[in-house]
Amino acid sequence: MAADNMRALIQRVKRSSVTIDGKLHSAIGPGLLILLGVKVTDGEPDADYLADRCAALRIFDDSEGKMNLSIRDTGGSVLVVSQFTLYGDTRRGNRPSYSDAAGPELAENLYERFVKRLSIALGQEKIATGVFRAMMDVELVNDGPVTVTVESKAPS
Repeated sequence: MAADNMRALIQRVKRSSVTIDGKLHSAIGPGLLILLGVKVTDGEPDADYLADRCAALRIFDDSEGKMNLSIRDTGGSVLVVSQFTLYGDTRRGNRPSYSDAAGPELAENLYERFVKRLSIALGQEKIATGVFRAMMDVELVNDGPVTVTVESKAPS
């Protein structure tokens, strides 16, 4: 059985921000906006693996215009936003089912672990976040546009 696990929708951005209740909460310049979805079956190894993959993903142009550089190489910033709707199942009916999305306690713990692991890889000063379970206005200027999905590996 194929198992897709923790999921990150990664957008290369010129800038991105999170506003909550009309007040700017966080903002970054050039870098990545990562929308993070946690599945009910995910665990700490998924968060660690996915954070490491996001830090190493080569989606920035080198001097020859080829995507050979990672966020670590460019020194850019990352904005991480929890996004349970990445696990919306739309195969039946017109309203997505979120039964594959992790519950709030598990999701928040793994979101925080992901952010901490990314902070270790890139430096705390390079990481900004949304607020878990808050209604957020997320703004971005997609650079490229470049948008990719990365998932943690299925357990072996």
